[in-house]
Amino acid sequence: MEAFYEDNATVKHSIPTDILNDLCSRFIINLPPEDRSNLVRICFQIELAHWFYLDYYCPDESNGVRPCGIREFTAHIFQHVPQLREHVSSLDKVLGNWREYKQTVPTYGAILLDTDLTHVLLVQSYYAKASWGFPKGKVNEDEEPWKCAAREVLEETGFDISKLINKNDYIEATIHDQVARLYIIGHIPRDTKFRPRTRNEIKACEWFPLADLPSNKKDMTPKLKLGVKSNTFFMVLPFIKRLRRWVSERNPKIYQNSARRTRHKSMGDLEASTSKNKNKTISQGLEKEISDYQQKSAEQKQVSSTSKIITNSRRKEKKNIKRQLFTPHNVPPEGQVFKNIMETQQPENTSEHVYVNYIAPSWENFKFDRVAILNCLT
Repeated sequence: MEAFYEDNATVKHSIPTDILNDLCSRFIINLPPEDRSNLVRICFQIELAHWFYLDYYCPDESNGVRPCGIREFTAHIFQHVPQLREHVSSLDKVLGNWREYKQTVPTYGAILLDTDLTHVLLVQSYYAKASWGFPKGKVNEDEEPWKCAAREVLEETGFDISKLINKNDYIEATIHDQVARLYIIGHIPRDTKFRPRTRNEIKACEWFPLADLPSNKKDMTPKLKLGVKSNTFFMVLPFIKRLRRWVSERNPKIYQNSARRTRHKSMGDLEASTSKNKNKTISQGLEKEISDYQQKSAEQKQVSSTSKIITNSRRKEKKNIKRQLFTPHNVPPEGQVFKNIMETQQPENTSEHVYVNYIAPSWENFKFDRVAILNCLT
């Protein structure tokens, strides 16, 4: 596969075809017909595909791909999609128009939280496959930001937030030169029925636990808690940390107290709490966990008491042991006496041995050869 630029120069394709197929199916192919004919709209989708490519394909060395700029990436996409190949020769002009439009058109939307402020509503697009994000869209000419947010949320979820918006309560982020502002709407009943009004744009609306959403690219919480990869929420990442701070300021118990209980509450505390609430049922898994803990705790206490008895008996034995300066096996041969090695001067080749013993218990079995020691010192 080759990529052709406007100067008719041929460049070897650096992105494998299977990756291009995946990116195009996620972000380009399934766009509504009216968007597929709009090159500016397509460029916005190519930008999303480029972020996805840089964040989740390039770090994986097994893919054998390298990072590239938006221009080169767009050339690959235009060459790969048959309907876009005719625009390869005017690639710079297309990108220039898109950048001018992009800098002047921000996006607005909303973050919907449930009544407990523990779950957040996300929408899934048809053309982004498994990716989830907040309901939002581009502002129309002369449209107020909060009105744009209400309109986009109504189109994508079927829920009217126009009377719930606080115009000063929002999170704003600049992502790759594009401004995105999301107004925060709390206390929405989780049983609310959401029915997208746009065709072939929003595939699903679902509540997700805020605590399970990723706060960075390497966060494995979604994989462990939800069974999906973090890149499923790559459009949500820039807002999660500030959203959690917003929630904690209004309901500190949600994060602070729950975190404190998770970190410091022991099984003994759980046992005490269950004894106070005997009428309340608990899960079999927790009941077994408490039972195992009680059994393990009893065994540890028994082992601890046994070790204390052994330690005390050893201490008593040590008190009854008198230090012996000369033990039977350390008595020198007949006619010899113990001498201090430092006080004895003896020729190197002599056959006479001076017996030197340290009678401390740890040295009882050691004997030192005076000749060998002197050889080491000279």
